[in-house]
Amino acid sequence: MAISRTKDHRKHRRDIVVIGASAGGVTALLDLVKTLPADFPAPIFVVQHVGPDSPSILPQLLSTAGSLPAKHPENGEIIEAGVIYVAMPDHHLLVENDRVLVTRGPKENRFRPSIDALFRSAAYMYGPRVIGVVLTGYLDDGTSGLWSVQRMGGLAVVQDPHDAQQPAMPENALQFVQADHIVPLAELGSLLVRLTLEPAPAKTRLPAAQLDLLKIEFTIAKQNNAFELGIIEKGELTPFTCPDCHGALTQLIEGKLIRYRCHTGHAYTISALLSEVTQSVESLLYQSMRGLEETKLLLLNLGQHFEQEKQPDVAAQFFRKADETGHQARVVHDSILKQELLSGDLQFQPKDQR
Repeated sequence: MAISRTKDHRKHRRDIVVIGASAGGVTALLDLVKTLPADFPAPIFVVQHVGPDSPSILPQLLSTAGSLPAKHPENGEIIEAGVIYVAMPDHHLLVENDRVLVTRGPKENRFRPSIDALFRSAAYMYGPRVIGVVLTGYLDDGTSGLWSVQRMGGLAVVQDPHDAQQPAMPENALQFVQADHIVPLAELGSLLVRLTLEPAPAKTRLPAAQLDLLKIEFTIAKQNNAFELGIIEKGELTPFTCPDCHGALTQLIEGKLIRYRCHTGHAYTISALLSEVTQSVESLLYQSMRGLEETKLLLLNLGQHFEQEKQPDVAAQFFRKADETGHQARVVHDSILKQELLSGDLQFQPKDQR
């Protein structure tokens, strides 16, 4: 049965479920679908972070594990209750006018598909009918989107970080969003069944500027035309540049959450931006270290040559320069180790994995 939209929101239930997961998410999703009944009364939209070139068999796994059919939807497909729609690798999964959108808009937090993009599209289109769920994962994709879901009158549900395989994503969500429900995975299925039977409240009224920004970000995920939409005018222009395309970044503030978007559309939270910048700096430092080590090898080779030619004074000069260059390479090497500690990806890893 297709999801319907009417102007009278009192007739609606909370019948749109959006779920975001990253590291540890496949196991969590498999455990979740086992607890959902075959007559689950709402569609479920899932973004699970995967590599852009990785083949995804998640729909088959979910369909086999539970009672609900799961699929990679076609662009423009009509939404049906009781179906699990899974984002394809390297494509955003969005919802609009009772249809699924499959797009290749700009990456957010280095990911496509983006949890935030899905959550924002659902919040903009369905407001208080939405139930947003953040599960296990690294960093903080999903925090901004969950904030938008709640801001538009929807419910914010977060997996208990103590129950999550990787607690960073739930912890970040809880830092910036006052969750309506914090539950272990074993209780999530029954909670969703209960919540989808509740009537949705009246649509939340936001200031025009906030609603306009939400619409623009939704449109960016659909069409990839951030510059024409004027995104750089919706926040405070910063001196920072996008690690992906080197475009100017504008700062956006959602409650206590600070985010950045470039004029081509790429989006970052503070953690994601820090991770991208430190990776870029690390790469440059490795190139510098390689150049210094190659220089040292060349100097040693020349020193050995002049030593064989019975020119010890000239050889000594090359050997001395080789020692100085080697010292510079060690300094750069030590800088790389310190630089790695700044990476947002590493700060949430278990200590034994650092």
